[in-house]
This record gives sequence, structure tokens and C-alpha cells, in this order.
Amino acid sequence: MEFVRFKHARFSARLPATFQYSLSHYWMQEEEDNPGIWRVGFTKFATRMLGELVEAQYEVKEGDPVSSGQQIGYVEGFKAASDLFCVMEGSFVGGNPILEEDACIVKSSPYVDGWLYSINGKPEETSVDVDGYVAHLGKLIEKMQEEGY
Repeated sequence: MEFVRFKHARFSARLPATFQYSLSHYWMQEEEDNPGIWRVGFTKFATRMLGELVEAQYEVKEGDPVSSGQQIGYVEGFKAASDLFCVMEGSFVGGNPILEEDACIVKSSPYVDGWLYSINGKPEETSVDVDGYVAHLGKLIEKMQEEGY
């Protein structure tokens, strides 16, 4: 897997070069052996904000239609709880079964084993490539620094 290195202030991350990204800090990758099926997960930036996850719950069932911006569940971590949103258009395939045993994998392996859910469909129209996400992340961190975070 090829990565793009991002470093700004005290935050650094390696971002998979071929993934799509939402501006709300999710990544999307089409499965090689299942065209049309996409895995979705939190970016390293999102996992840093949430901390270690202890639970992920889904409010949609396999086969349910989903759309970009739809709340489909929630995640709970040591630092915070957060709604879980869909960043795809299509149908819900399922949550990552590994999370039932070890939700912390989302932080320790966000781009490989720690994916959140999969969708049969396509990424939201506002998704960007890795360069677009790097630019977005740089602006966001600058804004956070200006506001004293």
C-alpha cells in the first residue's frame, strides 16, 4: 500500500494514497475482489479526536438503503461518543465483525483491519482524493490552532 505523509504542528499521519476521503474524516476503499463494495473507516485524525473505541453499534440492517449524511449508528470511546454517519450512496452490507471483539483496532489499525462498515454503492459526491484531504486537513488544523485548540 502506498502512503502520503501528512505533518502539521503536532499531528502527523500516513494516508493511503489510493483511498477516497470524506471531509468529515472518513476514508473509503473499494474492495479489490468485490467491485462496488466499499469499506469505510475513520481517518487517523478522527481516531485521534475520539480516542480508543470501546463499542460500535449500527441502527441499519444488511440490505437497508443508505445515503450520504444519514446517521447509521454510533461509536463510543474513552474520550467521547459520536454518531456514526454514512459517507456513501447505496445499501448497507454490514459492520466490521472484528469490532465486536476488539473495537480498539480502529485506532491501532485504522486503514487495514479497523474499518467500520461496508456499503454496496458509491462514495458521496463531495469525497476527495488524498491530495484534497491533505489540503482540507491542513486548513482545519490551522483554524484549530488559531482558535486555541
